[in-house]
Amino acid sequence: MTHSVPLWDRLKNHNGVLSVLFMAPAAILLLVFLTYPLGLGIWLGFTDTRIGRPGIFIGWENYLSLLDDSIFLKSVFNTILYTAVATVFKFALGLWLALLLNRHLPMQAIIRAVVLLPYIVPTVLSAIAFWWIYDSQFSIISWMLTKMGLIDAYIDFLGNENNARAAVIAANIWRGIPFVAICLLAGLQTISPSLYEAASLDGANAWQRFWYVTVPNLLPVLSIVLTFSILFTFTDFQLIYAITRGGPNNATHLMATLAFQRGINGGMLGEGAAIAIAMVPFLVVSTAVTYLGLQRQKWQ
Repeated sequence: MTHSVPLWDRLKNHNGVLSVLFMAPAAILLLVFLTYPLGLGIWLGFTDTRIGRPGIFIGWENYLSLLDDSIFLKSVFNTILYTAVATVFKFALGLWLALLLNRHLPMQAIIRAVVLLPYIVPTVLSAIAFWWIYDSQFSIISWMLTKMGLIDAYIDFLGNENNARAAVIAANIWRGIPFVAICLLAGLQTISPSLYEAASLDGANAWQRFWYVTVPNLLPVLSIVLTFSILFTFTDFQLIYAITRGGPNNATHLMATLAFQRGINGGMLGEGAAIAIAMVPFLVVSTAVTYLGLQRQKWQ
């Protein structure tokens, strides 16, 4: 006489069912907090919805109007410039800092904790600090340069378009360096010292050890960190909004801040959603080029 195995016992021993059960909570969270808002945003981008008034479907009208919107085109330029310059400096300085921290230093744990401070401090607090640093009357930078005799008058950091762009880029670099440095430091510590010893025995100098040992072994981590850095920088909102709110004369408006201004402050939800969705192709292209380009390397 055979005994039938209960359905639950059979399911418990089925790897596919267990995988689904374990992934279900995360999938539900993503569905509620990511998939639904994204889908709603895509739909709103094709309507003329305003706050307090349901809209009607208008097709590509919002997107076509953006092509003739000088402020939107300016925000696209600002976003690309902001992302490109900040990413280059964050990676150059972050890699340099990671190489320093990878050495045997006194009080190493304390130094690493201090390096992390700019990243763990809330973004708005960092932005307020930079807002005071760049203040036209109380700027510590202008005060120091004046006392050193390098300038005669305080610098208008946030009132001049080019100065404002440079100021917010500098703030983003300061905040992003620790993330890059700590991630690359983790990658550096996975490289076996025997590889450096073998390279030294073969006569490789410091630069050759860096280029032929460190860089190839660091590429897997570098590709992931670079991809995330581009995503975080391209979609930056808090830092810009807290320091300049897109000014002066829309010189620091990014696509994210402009979408918020049009959609929430301006009440034009359809247009704001269209601007936000217009960011997606840029993100897909930039991350694909970065990640797939580095993936061409054959990693062991």
